[in-house]
Amino acid sequence: MKAVRASRRWSVLASGMLVLFGFSAAAQEAVTEPEFHFARLAFGAYGSDYGSRRSEPWLRDWPEADFHFTQGLGRLTRIPTTANNRHVRIDDDMLFDYPVLYAVKVGFMRLTDWEAARLREFLNRGGFLIVDDFHGPEEWAEFAASMRRIFPELPILDIPPEDEIFHVLYDLDQRVQIPGAQAIWQGVTWEDPRGKTPYWRGVYDNDGRLLVAINFNMDLGDAWEHADNAFYPEPLTALAYRFGVNYVIYAMTH
Repeated sequence: MKAVRASRRWSVLASGMLVLFGFSAAAQEAVTEPEFHFARLAFGAYGSDYGSRRSEPWLRDWPEADFHFTQGLGRLTRIPTTANNRHVRIDDDMLFDYPVLYAVKVGFMRLTDWEAARLREFLNRGGFLIVDDFHGPEEWAEFAASMRRIFPELPILDIPPEDEIFHVLYDLDQRVQIPGAQAIWQGVTWEDPRGKTPYWRGVYDNDGRLLVAINFNMDLGDAWEHADNAFYPEPLTALAYRFGVNYVIYAMTH
């Protein structure tokens, strides 16, 4: 009789251990499941073939830039990433599902008042916007006009060298112009002769949190896109990755 009871106790214990380890494995799988999706902001007239044309300004350097950067982010940090990157329209409620948005060619963005209000809500909720790959005074003027629609009360400022975003993981004391591939082929670092000086600018909220990281007269996307091409200088690709990684970590922790 004692032997039977002991056998039952061991059976119950074994079942409990299996349940415990089963839940542990499931919990571990849930923790390690990729969570961070690199989200590219779609703007303008989307059309019926939205997302399928590389000619759309907001699609520049896609999909290679997004894929390569996400792969690098996963290798260089402990942020769980996925290669399933996203396009997010301003009028889509999924806009609020992503902590970081990446936007290129923002000199062509030309937001409506309604779109500006949506992006304002996204940023005020804790979202973060990275803008990249726009050059020269005309594109700056268009982008600045859109930012005034989003935050008429907040100025665009130069990000000071000591700002945390330049030091949150990598110390980015070296800030040189990161050029597009076409500029590299031409032996220069600028895409617009009137845009030879790179600027790292931003928009801060009233509590000092950086809401928008502005890479003007630069092209981080091309550096990511051509990360596996020997013609593109490796030091510039490495620097572009470090900027991107710092931006994401800052966004995820502020």
